[in-house]
Parts: sequence; structure tokens; C-alpha cells
Amino acid sequence: MTALDLSSPVAVVGTGTMGQGIAQVALVAGHPVRLHDAVPGRAREAAEAIGARLDRLVAKDRLTAAERDAARARLTPAADLADLADCALVVEAVLERLDVKQQLFRDLEEIVGEDCLLATNTSSLSVTAVAGALRHPGRFVGLHFFNPAPLLPLVEVVSGYATDVTSATRAYETARAWGKTPVACADTPGFIVNRIARPFYAEAFAVLESQAADPATIDAVLRECGGFRMGAFELTDLIGQDVNEAVTHSVWQSFFQDVRFTPSLAQRRLVESGRLGRKSGHGWYDYADGAERPVPHTAERERPPVHVTVEGDLGPAAELLALIREAGIPLREEEEDQGTRLVLPSGGQLVLADGQTSVEFRDVVYFDLALDYRRATRVALSASRDTSPQTLAEATGLFQALGKDVSVIGDVPGMIVARTVARIVDLAHEAVAKGVATEEDVDTAMRLGVNYPLGPFEWGRRLGRGWAYELLDDLHLRDPSGRYAPSLALYRHAYATDKREGTP
Repeated sequence: MTALDLSSPVAVVGTGTMGQGIAQVALVAGHPVRLHDAVPGRAREAAEAIGARLDRLVAKDRLTAAERDAARARLTPAADLADLADCALVVEAVLERLDVKQQLFRDLEEIVGEDCLLATNTSSLSVTAVAGALRHPGRFVGLHFFNPAPLLPLVEVVSGYATDVTSATRAYETARAWGKTPVACADTPGFIVNRIARPFYAEAFAVLESQAADPATIDAVLRECGGFRMGAFELTDLIGQDVNEAVTHSVWQSFFQDVRFTPSLAQRRLVESGRLGRKSGHGWYDYADGAERPVPHTAERERPPVHVTVEGDLGPAAELLALIREAGIPLREEEEDQGTRLVLPSGGQLVLADGQTSVEFRDVVYFDLALDYRRATRVALSASRDTSPQTLAEATGLFQALGKDVSVIGDVPGMIVARTVARIVDLAHEAVAKGVATEEDVDTAMRLGVNYPLGPFEWGRRLGRGWAYELLDDLHLRDPSGRYAPSLALYRHAYATDKREGTP
């Protein structure tokens, strides 16, 4: 099954920001495009707005004047749904209400031809449920674009329970012909991106609620240590706290209130107070003119340790050894069968976040996972009240000697980046095991949909097959609510690896 022919008319119903963006994508690809909106005059206004954006593309040399004029000639406001009768594809981008969408598609089914592909851009509703109102649900698919649709490449092509393979394939190939990067997925709450991305927000909020760190510090660690483009607090301020919470709540409810997707009470209070982020002028941060942006906690300078001893294999943090040598700090190496750690002159230990807490041990400082320890500009440390001040000072001085800013946070298991990445990896394995999408499509979706530095499976291969499982298993022992219980899919993945390597 191939993409729709460029001569085939495409319709977009709903002319808000997303509807206009989808229409522009189809238009620039070469299709005749019809715009319809239930509000009289709105479609014509949208056509004018799209025309203005085409002018800007010409000004930026991304479109020629001739291409713009041809595109404008192909764009037609449609006053009535009946004007869409000859369309080969109708994409809906109306209000996120099941009854509204179902009624729209019932009406369209009476108008368009039998071979017309019907698609919803819903991000939170079940594609299967929307199609449930149709006599012929086999031609119905989800085409979930990301905002702004003309700029972001990802499109999730969602097959509902009754979607025909031919319809899904045609939608997939059409999105690709439009210059997008489509990924195929089954109809599951949140699809790929909004399902697997929940821990990025949830774990940051959990660290805040535990009083372990403030938003500015957590954001800085996620960016400067984890390699994420934005921190969770600044990103949700950009998205809109109400929008982000609504997606979280929808996924949680759709999974029958699965504890792993539980919404944040701190975010709920923010929404209730009207602090919705940039659009309201205040969210986690204050965006008023002249408002002072809070800075992350950064430790004062400390002397580096006179030497460091490494015991065992540091695994994902092995690159630190080269950095320590390059900093001129004497490094002693000792083989160790039990555990992996850096031992400081005080006798205290420096350990990569593993899901345990500092208070459980005599004198341990944990350090967070980094995407790339060489390129990271900040590292988080955690310690308990019982940790020796000398050990914490030596740990701080060590990372400062490696050229890193240091943020000291509370004694939370898994810290910030490590627990976030472990949970993302876990949800990705579970999604693939349940047939939601392939590993390749999951990685593509998370890199392109939310700009993650690595896809979950790419990250998992870098960290080692058992890393995420072991961290979550330790976290689950300390928080037996089920929030951190590793999935059966992740367990099988880690266990199978151990068996192949001969580990009992």
C-alpha cells in the first residue's frame, strides 16, 4: 500500500494551532487541502494565517514564491462538511472530547467515499473508542502529530483495535511522503511518547515532594548531567501545567489508576492556584518582567582528595577513571568481587546511584548517573545527615577537580537522573513486550517526540542489561507501593542475560 497521490484532496477539520499545522504540512507536500471548522468564518481565518506562514517561509528561503503561490491556490476554506465529499483523507483536530469526535466522524461517514481514510490527531483518547461509533472502523487510524506540526518530524501512526493493516500502512506511507518520520504503534494509553515519558516528570516531582532538591537544582541536574534538553519543571512550564497534568491524569485513569502513573499532588496544587506556566506568567518559575530566576544549588569549592582508590568495575561510570587520572589525582585500583566504589582518603565511599540510600551505610556518598561524564558540567551528590562532612567534602572536591559543578541533594534512592532513566527504560521494555511498538520505533519516538538524548533501548545498551532492573528492584524494596516495581519484561531481559553469561 502506497502513500496517497498528491492529486488527492486532504481535509483538516478543526483549525486551531494543531489543525493549521497539519494543514500546512499536507499543503507544502503538494496536496489540495480543505479546511473546515464548526465556527463560521474560522476556516477562512485559518487559511489566511497559513498563507502568512507561507510568506515567512519564502522570506527565510525555505519556499520559493512560485511554490507559495501554488500552495495558496490549493488551499480552500470549506463552509460545510459536505464540501469534503471527494477527499481521500480527513484528519480531525477538534476538541478532546470523545462524544464530539465520535459525532464528527459519524457525520463524515455519511459524506465521504468508502475509500476515504479517516484519522484523529487525539493525544489522550482511545483511537479504538473514537472509531467505535463508525460502521466501517477499519479505515480509521490515529495520526498523532507533535506541536508545532510543520517543525517537529515525529508522527505516531496509531492502529485501533479494528484498524485494517492497509489503512495503517497507507497512513504511515503518507506521513513519510510528507517529510515526517512516522512510527507505528498500537492503541494504548499515551501511545508511545506520552506513555513512556511520564517518569521524566513524575520522578522530578517526587524528588521535589521529598524535599531533596528544589526545581532549579533538579532541572540543572537533568540538563547538565543527564543530557536532557530541558528539565522537567521548565518543560512543564512551557507545555502548560494544566495540559501536562491532564495527559498524566488521562494515562493514569486509562491504566486503571496504575500506581506507576500516579499524578503529582504538587503539580495539582500548582494548577489549582492558576500557575500554569509561561502562558499565565507563573508556574514552577516566575516569568514576570524583571523576575529573578532561581539558580541551582552549587556547592562551595573544596580541596580535591590526595588520592582515590577504585574497587571493582564502575560500570556506567567507568569513564570517571580516565578523568581522575587526567586531573592528576593518584588513582589506586583494587579488584573487588562485592560492589563497585571509589574509596576516598577519609575511608568514606563514593558510589554510583543504585536505588539504595546513604543512611543505610556507615559513610557513603552517592553520585548520580550522567549521560556522558566527560561532557557533563554538573554532577549531583547525595548524603545522609550521618555522612562524615569530610567524606562529602572530599567527594565534592573530586568532582570539582574534574571540572564539574556539584549539587548536593537529599538522601533519595536513585537520586535524579538514575531513577528517571531506569523507569523510562522499564516502561519501554514493557511497551515492546506488550506489542505497542518495536524497539526501533520506541527509540525514534522518544528522541524525536521529546528530544531525549538517547532512546530508552540505546540507553539500556549503554548502561548494561541488568542495570535498570537492579536499580528499580532496590528502589522497590525501599518504596513497596509498586511505583518502582520492575516490569516482568525488564526482569526477563535482565535474567536472560545473566543466564547466557553463566551467572547463577
